[in-house]
Amino acid sequence: MNFLETVKSLFSAFGEFYDPTPGAALGGWGDGLKMLLMIAIGALLVFLAIKKEMEPTLLLPMGFGTILVNLPLSGAIGHEGPITVLFDAGIANELFPLLLFIGIGAMIDFGPLLKNPWLMLFGAAAQFGIFFTFVMAGFFFDLKDAASIAIIGAADGPTSIFVADKLGSAYLGAIMVAAYSYMALVPIIQPPVIKAVTTKKERLIRMPYKAGEVSKTTKIVFPVIVTIVAGLVAPASVALVGFLMFGNLIRECGVLNSLSETAQNAFANSITIMLGLAVASRMHWKDFVNVETLMILGLGLVAFIFDTVGGVMFAKIINIFMPKDRKINPMIGAAGISAFPMSGRVVNQLGLKEDPQNFLLMYSISVNVSGQIASVIAGGLILALVTPLV
Repeated sequence: MNFLETVKSLFSAFGEFYDPTPGAALGGWGDGLKMLLMIAIGALLVFLAIKKEMEPTLLLPMGFGTILVNLPLSGAIGHEGPITVLFDAGIANELFPLLLFIGIGAMIDFGPLLKNPWLMLFGAAAQFGIFFTFVMAGFFFDLKDAASIAIIGAADGPTSIFVADKLGSAYLGAIMVAAYSYMALVPIIQPPVIKAVTTKKERLIRMPYKAGEVSKTTKIVFPVIVTIVAGLVAPASVALVGFLMFGNLIRECGVLNSLSETAQNAFANSITIMLGLAVASRMHWKDFVNVETLMILGLGLVAFIFDTVGGVMFAKIINIFMPKDRKINPMIGAAGISAFPMSGRVVNQLGLKEDPQNFLLMYSISVNVSGQIASVIAGGLILALVTPLV
């Protein structure tokens, strides 16, 4: 027996060991290879979480969970498997994404945005990639899957999970991996895209800092108003927006400081860990290793890029009508995606690289916060548009 035949027999043995049912269509050594590939992907996610510190709270449990569910005869999945039970308890009913939004809301300070409420327009413009990708994905996937894939462009993991699960997409695992991977890769993906659609002169535009404080009353009333308005505009988004704004209300009310700290740290981290393990139940080699997964990753990247471009181009269009001394640095439009606060920081760093005295952080974070709200509403609009048709 030569080396190649030996390797094939080993992979075939893996496949037979994984599913010893007589007559099972395993495909021989090919299925064993797929199983090992998924274990390797799980190990890669663990590596990225530890070595590169890329979303470690999520990628570490998701990577380790992927290894668990792809081991031969794994007791972690199945009718009584703990990871499957965790999925049914927290994702099948959309509970984990909603609870995580409480923690995210508690982390966000809407003060800078309330000083410049007009910046909300950029959050809305930066959702262009979602609807563009929705149309593109529609040529390759069913309507519900196309809509779920498009939400990857929101760069918001909980929203992606919520929409994909609500629509019953068969590609939840791939969508989850794509959404969080691109969030972690914001510092790598966004700078070249921003530079490709802006000029040196545009990147050097300075925007004066607007002083002043937002009253406590305004900060308390804001999440209530946003919830009501979102509920009227996109009723399907009211759960997502409501939980996000409830978390922010805990932060701003001033009487639940210890609860706010808990929501931002222990609570959010605990839910994220359970979320990662639960999603791993949908990263089994039989469902994950296929051409569709690669297409989802590619379409997710398209959505991410066009969201960035949409925000930047919106700023460039506004500048056509603005006086010379009030031009907007178009880079802040790129922060309209929902990768908070990474995208806001990336834009500020790009501004400082072009001009060490050009501080864009207040504006970029404000746009980034507005993108968080806009992405949730966009998810609700997608649900409202697609649900009656599936």
